Amino acid sequence: MFLYCGIACRRKFFWCYRPLSTYVTKTRYLFELKEDDDACKKAQQTGAFYLFHGLAPLLQTSAHQYLAPRHSLLELERLLGKFGQDAQRIEDSVLIGCSEQQEAWFALDLGLDSSFSISASLHKPEMETELKGSFIELRKALFQLNARDASMLSTAQALLRWHDAHQFCSRSGQPTKKNVAGSKRVCPSNNIIYYPQIQVNLRELETAAWFSHDEVATALKRKGSYSQQQNGTFPFWLPPKLAISHQLIKEWVEKQTCSSLPA
Repeated sequence: MFLYCGIACRRKFFWCYRPLSTYVTKTRYLFELKEDDDACKKAQQTGAFYLFHGLAPLLQTSAHQYLAPRHSLLELERLLGKFGQDAQRIEDSVLIGCSEQQEAWFALDLGLDSSFSISASLHKPEMETELKGSFIELRKALFQLNARDASMLSTAQALLRWHDAHQFCSRSGQPTKKNVAGSKRVCPSNNIIYYPQIQVNLRELETAAWFSHDEVATALKRKGSYSQQQNGTFPFWLPPKLAISHQLIKEWVEKQTCSSLPA
């Protein structure tokens, strides 16, 4: 009995440790790409690109859900050339993640940059035909995407929106320049570095707060309606189980639990 329990525990630890080790490896790789422009350019050669137009992702219909197609650098260059856009446009792409095999994933919006937006808008229907898909507002398609694509596209959209809104330095008024990965923008005139917004935008959110792993884990186990506590506040509330955000939170809690298991 003791031997069986020992084997079972070791197996459980192995399967918990494996995704944790993969997560650490991916995080280190993404950090390298964000800090090293040359490494990021090299990653683009073998990477994959998600396409957007006016912050709407390119999606394809499959059965009762949407799929987010990815394109190689060569395919993207051919597309840009066919519709009269310079391949230099790829420099506007941003890094949004990577696979376990370290295939870097990027996002490129074909309709945001002012120097290309008119041309891109004229060709939008032709692009959709060529790419066998449609540029669809993310909020309308979110619940018809799988969890990975929903998370990836949400990250991409937020980052693309941030870059579109921070093309000029708030102090000098001069154009800012993004690094290859798109993890920051720099003003050449004064070397001020801008990073994507880590603080609360009160125009979009009522409030925000930090929660510990234990608090989130407890909220996941809570059942029934939420009643007001003695201090007048309500307990931490989570989205419903069918929501993608609930599944992402649950996945995070499980990963943290695995990482806390003894060696």
